Amino acid sequence: MRLTAEKLSGERGGETIFAGIDIVLAAGGGLLVTGPNGSGKSTLLRILAGLLPPAEGVIRLEGGSEEWPTVAAASHYLGHQNAMKTALTVAENLRFWRDFHGDPHLDVAEALEMVGLPGIGSLPFGYLSTGQRRRVCIAKLLVSHRPVWLLDEPTAGLDAGSERRFAGLMRAHLEKGGILIAATHLPLGLEGVGELRMGAGR
Repeated sequence: MRLTAEKLSGERGGETIFAGIDIVLAAGGGLLVTGPNGSGKSTLLRILAGLLPPAEGVIRLEGGSEEWPTVAAASHYLGHQNAMKTALTVAENLRFWRDFHGDPHLDVAEALEMVGLPGIGSLPFGYLSTGQRRRVCIAKLLVSHRPVWLLDEPTAGLDAGSERRFAGLMRAHLEKGGILIAATHLPLGLEGVGELRMGAGR
């Protein structure tokens, strides 16, 4: 599998915020997108996820077959918002996303165990702390399989222990041939990945 983006440009409010972005990632490849606030990191991820159209450029996923015809179809997107219903239980939220995405991977209890939250599936999501909510959102990446992870400030709200645990999950995803692109201000504990610095001489 190979993710390619050529000459991508992104706009916000009708103004170009980045242009000429090229990305090439093969299976097992990771990319950290860094740069100051307002440089277009989140916009780039949303374009790759199919949530926003590019102003210019082409995005392709080669080797995804009929199952994953596009980057958007092949992606889990973790944004700033948690995308969970506060009145539903943790398990109900995760089951919804598993059924919505299809291609079940880990069951809900196992996914919660992997993020260090065993036994909380019956709690309403709205009862959780900020860090717990973020970890449940990380569990959402595990209940359905997607080969591409697009992560926007994924460690926001996590303590040091949770950051290390999530780093292990990201490394495992790459070792299994997944592709990962993460916008971040902080080190994510990943070695051997590339870096795209937004707003640097653009």
